[in-house]
Amino acid sequence: MRHTLLPVILLLVLLPLGISAQEYYSMDEGGNVRQGSRHKGDSTKVDFPRGLKVWTVDEKFGDITPAEPDTLSHMYMNTIFTTGMYGEYNTTGNLGAARQNRIFTDRSENDDFIFNHGYDYFTTQVGDFHFTNTYSPITNVSLNSCGNRTNGEDHFKALFAVNAGKRIGAGFKFDYLYGRGYYQENSASLMNYTIYGSYLGDRYQAHLLLSTNHQKQAENGGITNDNYISHPESFNDKYTAAEIPTMLERNWNRNNNSHVFFTHRYSFGFNRKVPMTEEEINAKKFAIESAKENAAREAKEKARRRAEKAGEEWDEEEYEQQLALNAQTAVESEPTDTTWTKDEYVPVTSFIHTAKFDYLRRIYQAYYTPKDYYADNYDVKAPYGNDSIYDKTQHYILQNTFAIALLEGFNKYAAAGLKVFARHELKQFTLPDSATDARKYHEQSLFVGGQISKTQGNTLHYNATGEACVVGDSFSDFFIDGTADLNFPLLGDTVQLAADGFFHHYAPTFYYTKYHSRHFWWDNDDMKSVNHTRLQGRLTWERTKTQLRVAVDNISNYVYFGTNYNIVASGNDFFRLNNTAGVRQSTDNISIFTAGIFQQFQYRLLHLDAHLTYQKSSHEDIIPLPALNAYANLYLRFKIAKVLDCDLGADARYFTKYNAPDFVPGIAQFAVQENADSRVKAGNYPIVNVYANFFLKHARFFVMMSHVNHSSAGGEYFLTPHYPINPRIFRFGVSWNFFN
Repeated sequence: MRHTLLPVILLLVLLPLGISAQEYYSMDEGGNVRQGSRHKGDSTKVDFPRGLKVWTVDEKFGDITPAEPDTLSHMYMNTIFTTGMYGEYNTTGNLGAARQNRIFTDRSENDDFIFNHGYDYFTTQVGDFHFTNTYSPITNVSLNSCGNRTNGEDHFKALFAVNAGKRIGAGFKFDYLYGRGYYQENSASLMNYTIYGSYLGDRYQAHLLLSTNHQKQAENGGITNDNYISHPESFNDKYTAAEIPTMLERNWNRNNNSHVFFTHRYSFGFNRKVPMTEEEINAKKFAIESAKENAAREAKEKARRRAEKAGEEWDEEEYEQQLALNAQTAVESEPTDTTWTKDEYVPVTSFIHTAKFDYLRRIYQAYYTPKDYYADNYDVKAPYGNDSIYDKTQHYILQNTFAIALLEGFNKYAAAGLKVFARHELKQFTLPDSATDARKYHEQSLFVGGQISKTQGNTLHYNATGEACVVGDSFSDFFIDGTADLNFPLLGDTVQLAADGFFHHYAPTFYYTKYHSRHFWWDNDDMKSVNHTRLQGRLTWERTKTQLRVAVDNISNYVYFGTNYNIVASGNDFFRLNNTAGVRQSTDNISIFTAGIFQQFQYRLLHLDAHLTYQKSSHEDIIPLPALNAYANLYLRFKIAKVLDCDLGADARYFTKYNAPDFVPGIAQFAVQENADSRVKAGNYPIVNVYANFFLKHARFFVMMSHVNHSSAGGEYFLTPHYPINPRIFRFGVSWNFFN
């Protein structure tokens, strides 16, 4: 009842405030929020800059790319899901659980610490983080919640951003997610702290990002019989989600990570006069008018005091008339040239240094394991007795990149930017090696490379980067990446033709070659280098809001995880025993074809957003993929009292049946199902949500009934084999920006 009433109360409170205050916040072309007044008859219109700019920085060079602030209300309700904005991820069911993208082309290539792969949505990714510049301190508080104290989900986020002058920006972010779990032993607790700062001078620029993550995920190994979900009528008793038996109890995956990122550069160049932007002109005019008002107020006060001191009668009306006459004379004598210019520093050459340090620790801890659950037992001592598991590994990596850049655009002949760079990596991995000892493994590598890029202008942009390891443990690894886009008018529309691709040749990362634990152990010292080629094209029509994309991947010596087990029946349950899992490498060439379309339709108030992706893998037994992934969002968009934006609708996500990867708790990885006699398919089940999404002033909020098509008669609502998603749930969320 508490959760049902809260969104209604918020709506009743916020709506009158928005109607009566009639203040507004709008986003201009520069990405700044501006506040004004719509009161009719106001003699002093308020129009002063109060806003936020955000950008991302390149992890390798620290290059700045403008970004859009997260202020849009459209699709806000889907930002809460681990399954992604369009439901494209498989998960183990609960909020905060590990996930894997079903669209192969959208998966990122594996980094060294494989145990973080499933939590990429929560950890702070350097290339995706938004640095800020704000006219006044800004605070954002977000909360979404559902359920109760036994099974509910809560996600709280807070962000604070402030500037010390126009060059120095800083802030912090706190992110806490707690999903208690609707099924047994499925809770998740994730916590992130992030502090950041930036300095943007003409010659010197710097960005600092510090973050730490604490992740704890209870592992239940999946339910013991899928029929509890798909065919509940086959049982004499009815089971709630919390009553369905699971394979494991008192088992946890824990990740603790700390990250430091620092990039800075010094540039040599020259000054030149350039026109101000409209935003800068408005800010300058506001500053000039404010200065004039302050000066006039001070002059008036001084004139009044002089009159009183001289014993003269103060005539305010006469003073105002004389002031108006002087102002008119000044206006008539002002030059007619209204050109607004500023001095701009144009960098020509930059010297860049970027440093990154990551410290990561993973523990798999279990106080109880069913008999014969694991097929293998290795001589690793557990600190809590022979029946317990305490698998621990640690890893750190220190990277330093030094680059020299000849920058694009400092004159008309500099049509592209050029960079040369060198990157050094130092890595350490710690694994148990016997019953009492742990062993440390060290790696060092030196990479050199170059980049050519064109980012300015409106028609053509491109970027090509190549790097190769010349000394060290990664010797012979090399990477070539490229992107390009062409923008042109066509039939009254703006069309963009974009392409990207890469060729990567690299040795499998450390944990694919070595891993030691109580029940999983491998030393793969003879693995071959992976060759991965991708070519992808996108065609976008701006006015019709249409995008087509086609991609082709070709991979040789592909590295992946495989798992198998035996199924033993016991009463109503089917226990998955003698579990094994490990790294596999295919000797075949694997091809993957991907084609997708995104389309937005509109007829008056009615909107439809549709996503459709087709995939085909040449080796479904190694890279299983659903043939079709679909998402549709049908909604009405309108305003209430001209201030409350509303989206009322329903959305659905769907994919065709396929042998979805299973999840292996002991190594926290999604793995291909290898035992053909017990493979389980997932898919062919639509998941439908209905929602009401609102935006008022600087607050976004929603109410939602997720999985509204859930039925007590059962259904195949599994994204990962043996891991059902949550039943029908009422949810709400709010995100509020405070400008002060």
